Amino acid sequence: MGSRARARRAAAMLGFLGLLCAVLGAVMIVMVPTLIKQQVLKNVRIDPSSLSFNMWKEIPVPFYLSVYFFDVVNPSAVLLGEKPQVRERGPYVYREFRHKSNITFNDNDTVSFLEYRSFQFQPDRSHGLESDYIVMPNILVLGAAMMMENKPMSLKLIMTLAFSTLGERAFMNRTVGEIMWGYEDPLVHLVNKYLPNMFPFKGKFGLFAELNNSNSGLFTVFTGVKDFSRIHLVDKWNGLSKVKYWHSDQCNMINGTSGQMWAPFMTPETSLEFYSPEACRSMNLVYKETGVFEGIPTYRFVAPSTLFANGSIYPPNEGFCPCLESGIQNISTCRFNAPLFLSHPHFYNADPMLAEAVLGLHPNPEEHSLFLDVHPVTGIPMNCSVKLQLSLYVKAIKGIGQTGKIEPVVLPLMWFEESGAMEGEPLQTFYTQLVLVPSVLHYAQYVLVGLGCVLLFIPIIHQIRSQGPRPGPRDVTSQPSVATEPDRLPSPCTPLLQDSLGGPPTSPKA
Repeated sequence: MGSRARARRAAAMLGFLGLLCAVLGAVMIVMVPTLIKQQVLKNVRIDPSSLSFNMWKEIPVPFYLSVYFFDVVNPSAVLLGEKPQVRERGPYVYREFRHKSNITFNDNDTVSFLEYRSFQFQPDRSHGLESDYIVMPNILVLGAAMMMENKPMSLKLIMTLAFSTLGERAFMNRTVGEIMWGYEDPLVHLVNKYLPNMFPFKGKFGLFAELNNSNSGLFTVFTGVKDFSRIHLVDKWNGLSKVKYWHSDQCNMINGTSGQMWAPFMTPETSLEFYSPEACRSMNLVYKETGVFEGIPTYRFVAPSTLFANGSIYPPNEGFCPCLESGIQNISTCRFNAPLFLSHPHFYNADPMLAEAVLGLHPNPEEHSLFLDVHPVTGIPMNCSVKLQLSLYVKAIKGIGQTGKIEPVVLPLMWFEESGAMEGEPLQTFYTQLVLVPSVLHYAQYVLVGLGCVLLFIPIIHQIRSQGPRPGPRDVTSQPSVATEPDRLPSPCTPLLQDSLGGPPTSPKA
């Protein structure tokens, strides 16, 4: 009886434990999604107490700027009207450092900041040195010539004389360092002396001169502390809620984030919208596919084919015109009226006529498309590669001798890739707290429910087995009757037994 009682108590305890596990698992199924959401919201908002605040303030991701130049092989032939031929040079790679300063939290659930950037050349990652010479179009000369196209002939002749006096030509041979970070040009000094507001720069002229050791403007974004629905969205840029570069309200709108973080809990229907000061416009990326980066699930977002489409292909882009062929965007209105165009490298995803007009271009999606891999639960980018090309529209301008007989063409100057991937300790911290822990909680709830159900079956099975069939009361009438002496059959051992006892038993005397 003692062993049976102990077995019953053990079964009852296991059943009770199973009930607790099942109840706890059911409670977790109800509560864990809410807890995970609260944890994510707490850690992705722009608040000094959040996990991502230091990542937002001092971006730990190593960014690299890779620059490729289009070296013009036949500049003299181009001046005679022949098709230009280019040779891609590079990459020339720079490590990009970013940090935010002047961080000010405002009363309307926003924070204002300036983000400074600096660049350091990385010879070990580059295919060439900053001292390499590149032959490329002279943006100042050809840009000024285009702006003089509809001016009186007398002004054009004066400009031709000025160019000749200053030694300016349609093509220049400069080092990579000069093209990137600036060079002294007598034309710049002359223009700034007599037309001080024509150029936005006062000293050296370089394609990236204004980006090094400078900021991209004062951003004011929503923190998400009080109103989660607007988290990371840009409220204003340089005090403006819209810019004035373009010809429609829609194109001038400042939409999306500042391009560093997005709202959490994404779906494949989500799009990534951000404002780019360098492009002077908002851009929108669309979902392509799911993926995994270092064990972290991601959504990949890419540029739609309509990003740089002209107004005839995609009417909402009409405000960015005047346009040329589809696939390139005119940014002259925000680049001191120089005929500059933005596109994908090698005119990828653009009208084929653009690439066919220049020898040496080979667009393909593997090398020239851009992407962002974002963790959909938090909205934090894990891996990115943004690739853009800068081109100059050139042609012969009657009256300006330096332009020769150049046939109208959009001539690529260079393309660059900004890339970065989370790694090291920040990646491990992110994975542990925002991926691993929620995953463990997610699976633990179902494990507890399953374990609880198994344990609940133990006392049930024990009870069934303990109540098995028992033998009933003994039925005497059913037992075989004992044979009487006369009826008993002789046994083979009877004679031996009789002999040992001295013969058969005698009957008592009457």
